[in-house]
Amino acid sequence: MLGQIIYALPFLAEGFAVTLWVSLLVVVLSLVAGVVLGVGLVYGPAPVRWAVRIFSDTIRGIPILVLIFFVYYGLPAVGIHLQSFWAAVLALTLFKTAQVVEYLRGAVGSIPRGQSEAAMAIGLTFRQRLAYVIFPQAFRRFLPPWINGVTDAVKGSALVSLLGITDLMQAINQVIGRTYEAMPLYILGALVYFAVNYALSLASRRLEQRFAFIRE
Repeated sequence: MLGQIIYALPFLAEGFAVTLWVSLLVVVLSLVAGVVLGVGLVYGPAPVRWAVRIFSDTIRGIPILVLIFFVYYGLPAVGIHLQSFWAAVLALTLFKTAQVVEYLRGAVGSIPRGQSEAAMAIGLTFRQRLAYVIFPQAFRRFLPPWINGVTDAVKGSALVSLLGITDLMQAINQVIGRTYEAMPLYILGALVYFAVNYALSLASRRLEQRFAFIRE
């Protein structure tokens, strides 16, 4: 068993690097897109709000696996051809963006309206109200669900193996195909995913303590 694990480590390391790269791209891209769309959902004109709402509800209602296959196999039908890696990243990013939109909507919506009205009363512009009043308070409420969403992104990245991308999961399956010993490698893979997500959970707790609410 130990020999099999030692043999597998170089392959798993390469796959793990791909898993981290996919996860990082999805987290960063979905954060940027989700914040922009979330602001549009809360503060935009009616057509923008409806468009973002339809996007968010539709994407969140589709299983991730179906979304991945739709992007990879469906987009070529309309002339858009993506490599399997970028098709997987796009599908996961769309799904996580829809979630970030809801995280931001809930966080901003929890801020008392009087805060924004007071900021307007002292002459702050819309951008200044967001930057100095709304976002600093909403960040505390946004952070816990977003960190939880990051761990979901890491776990969800395992689905990219279905498109032939050699991530950690695919690397494990390839090694199993050579050694015919599944259980030790699946246990090792589970431990790697657990270690990453447990580290993220610890970081989440630290950040929550750092930005904890002032109890009244």
